[in-house]
Amino acid sequence: MVSRRGFLKSGGLALLGVGLMGGIPGFIAEAVAGEKMLAPYKKKKIMVCIFQRGAMDGLMAVTPFTDQALQAARPTLFMSAAQGGGRTKPLIDLDGRFGMHPSLAAFEPLFKDKRLAIVHGIGSPNNTRSHFDAQDYMESGTPFNKGTSSGWLNRAVGLLGHDAATPFQAVSLTSSLPRSFYGDNPSVAISNLQDFAIQMRGNPSGANMAAKSFEDLYDQTSSSLLKSTGKESFDAVKMLQKTDVRNYRPANNANYPNSALGNALKQIAQLIKMDVGLEIAFTESNGWDTHFNQGTDTGIFARNVADLSNCITAFWTDIDAYQDDVTVMTMTEFGRTVHQNGTGGTDHGRASCNFILGNDVAGGQVHGNMKPLTPDNLEDGRDLAVTTDFRAVFSEVADKHLKFSNDKVLFPDWKGEKIGVMS
Repeated sequence: MVSRRGFLKSGGLALLGVGLMGGIPGFIAEAVAGEKMLAPYKKKKIMVCIFQRGAMDGLMAVTPFTDQALQAARPTLFMSAAQGGGRTKPLIDLDGRFGMHPSLAAFEPLFKDKRLAIVHGIGSPNNTRSHFDAQDYMESGTPFNKGTSSGWLNRAVGLLGHDAATPFQAVSLTSSLPRSFYGDNPSVAISNLQDFAIQMRGNPSGANMAAKSFEDLYDQTSSSLLKSTGKESFDAVKMLQKTDVRNYRPANNANYPNSALGNALKQIAQLIKMDVGLEIAFTESNGWDTHFNQGTDTGIFARNVADLSNCITAFWTDIDAYQDDVTVMTMTEFGRTVHQNGTGGTDHGRASCNFILGNDVAGGQVHGNMKPLTPDNLEDGRDLAVTTDFRAVFSEVADKHLKFSNDKVLFPDWKGEKIGVMS
């Protein structure tokens, strides 16, 4: 007979929903009535990670606009911070050297308020330009070891120092469990908190066993394994059942874009406010592979960064009362080439940038060490060089915010130094 913990260690619990619209229904709602909350579900700190899949062009998101070599390398994609007279909207001047894309305007007040930090030149020491491999290495946290069975966020769950009092301790708002959450510690993947279906990932009694609800699964199964492993999750859902938040209204008139990322972050905000024990959350933003017609102040890239910044800003506005407890960090597998290609886009490169938002962040700065983009400073003669290992940033954010320090577990092959992105 396999124990409940052993079962959960086999890979995590994935709760798969239909679509991405709507909020938490009565089915998963009860935990809070006013300020009444069971003590085991009271929360500590919460880290929210957003993976930008497809490789964001960090040089367009946050441009070193005084770099003449970059201007020469991107004759139709380069954007200036100069006001008036240009063919595109000006960049948002951050410090006289770096400018944010104008579609990231929602981030400007957060940067000026020193709640938002940017790290430039961040990436993996592994120089692969394969999306699949680079994402795998970043999510496993072991960029030279493909055989790592666990993800770095799953290891972070293990470092929290306590067993989950709730199945919502580590939640991914995605259709399946991401590589970051693979491993021995229980985690949950939910594509939508409305219209639940359930699937036990790695179920030795039969993979992909599905039912319309927790009740269906619990009532219909004859498996003693599922009975024993599902009871705690079932009890948690029953605990959440009485409060109907189907018609959830964000606080402070926060305006979430009607996008996959917007709906995922809205649901993460709801879980935070419900105090169901969330400590690590994950979601993703897709469509960053801009080989063709990348655009400047309009086009696919402009739409993507607008969605990213508007969604994160809406989330931050919505969780106003919880901001001291929450840090948000973005990541992307690699950047794009310094030179634009012949189809108005950029190809797979090396370093990019990321954004970190929180009240414990050393914000209002562009961190990292970026040299002028002259040919002799480019990696392989074509790319922005990786000058900050992603593990230096991820470990610092996790250690400082979640209050643990064991980088040998979190990133077993890393022996570098942190860069001071957290205050």
